[in-house]
Amino acid sequence: MTAHIIRYGSRVQTWVYRRTGGRVGGTWRIGAGFRRPVPTLLLEHRGRKSGKVFTAPLLYLPDGDDIIVVASQGGRADHPQWYRNLVADPNAHIRIRSEHRAVVARVANPQERQRLWPLLTELYADFDAYKSWTQREIPVLILSRPVTG
Repeated sequence: MTAHIIRYGSRVQTWVYRRTGGRVGGTWRIGAGFRRPVPTLLLEHRGRKSGKVFTAPLLYLPDGDDIIVVASQGGRADHPQWYRNLVADPNAHIRIRSEHRAVVARVANPQERQRLWPLLTELYADFDAYKSWTQREIPVLILSRPVTG
């Protein structure tokens, strides 16, 4: 049931976000976000099996020039599809409000994760609850601008 709610809720949020340039859907106001709304982006990634482009709305944390996202999937036991797709093909695009840019994804190493997790739970306290609901280590991903040259 939770997977269906996440899937269809994501589709609606993506549609509204695109139509309004992120004015609606650009912040998450559910759970811990009710009192402290959390910024939301759209992640456009390629399916590892289908090759189709999919879009996932995600909470994010700016970290210098990088963008940090969490593959929590609400504390579910399995990793979200977008995470598996990024592991297979780390080249993606993000949309933050009306800005659209290319990114390259990588999983944070243990030292980066140790530094970022407290910042992420300060941003959205429910990440700690999700961590307690699952046996898996919830991946933290760093989205960086691609190196050109």
